[in-house]
Amino acid sequence: MSMASVSRLGGPHPSGNRQALPPEKDTRRRSTPYLLLLPGLLWLGAFFALPILTLSGTSTQTRAPGGEVGEFIQTLRLANYWEAFDRYQEHFGRSVLYAGMATLAALLIGYPLAYMIAFRGGRWRNVLLVLVVAPFFCSFILRTYAWRQILADEGTVVRTFKWLHLMPEQASLTATAFAVVCGLTYNFLPFMTLPIYASLERLDHRLLEAGHDLYGGPWTVLRKVTLPLSMPGVVAGTLLTFIPAAGDFVNAGLLGTTRTQMIGNVIESRFIDLNDYPTAACLSFLMMAVILVLVLVYIRRTGTEELV
Repeated sequence: MSMASVSRLGGPHPSGNRQALPPEKDTRRRSTPYLLLLPGLLWLGAFFALPILTLSGTSTQTRAPGGEVGEFIQTLRLANYWEAFDRYQEHFGRSVLYAGMATLAALLIGYPLAYMIAFRGGRWRNVLLVLVVAPFFCSFILRTYAWRQILADEGTVVRTFKWLHLMPEQASLTATAFAVVCGLTYNFLPFMTLPIYASLERLDHRLLEAGHDLYGGPWTVLRKVTLPLSMPGVVAGTLLTFIPAAGDFVNAGLLGTTRTQMIGNVIESRFIDLNDYPTAACLSFLMMAVILVLVLVYIRRTGTEELV
């Protein structure tokens, strides 16, 4: 019997048992994912792509001859980028250095904290997680101001350091690079802790038990099993900490001096105080480029390209 006859008699069809949908329903089903993406795409277009394009146009402008302060014309002057980088390269280096130090400090603090919550938290796990994110319930600026009191000359930290002879009697921690790095570390510590906790919490405990069964000590199991398996969380945490820390200007402005200014302070000053919009736009693009290159190199070196 031919396939056509089987089809006429109600038998199986070469295309399977799935019934063909009417054209209008099939079109609607195919367009549903794109309709769901539309609000997000509109949001990104209005509040990300459009501002980036506007900023790009601003970066190649020059001051209008005889114009007022803040009045610029489009001249497509690409030399603005080199002049901005050459003038503020020290601030770029300082931003990368401070952000790197804060990221390393957050990792050294956040990994043990996440490990303790994931494996030793028990019934207090949810409470501990709330305590990790509790600082976010307070203003970012108030939290940074609090560090001015913590590191003040009459504070407990400085008096303890001097009592232990770790600081000279005339030394101070406020208005220093140390204070800026402390503020960055504290403010972005949850961004490091939570991804690492999520990675550790999903670990298969049988793998850890197998490591101990193979006569691996606690440090060996941590180094050979736990740490490699939690690397996606470590990489995500370091990126979520380093990227906003490199562009931050609040901590350097409140806890530092003009000698500890980061590139974010220069951009903020050029935009708001001096109305030098082309230089500020160039610095913004250059900072984004520096961060993008560092992130790509870091991801390739850690072997986690799938994260991007």
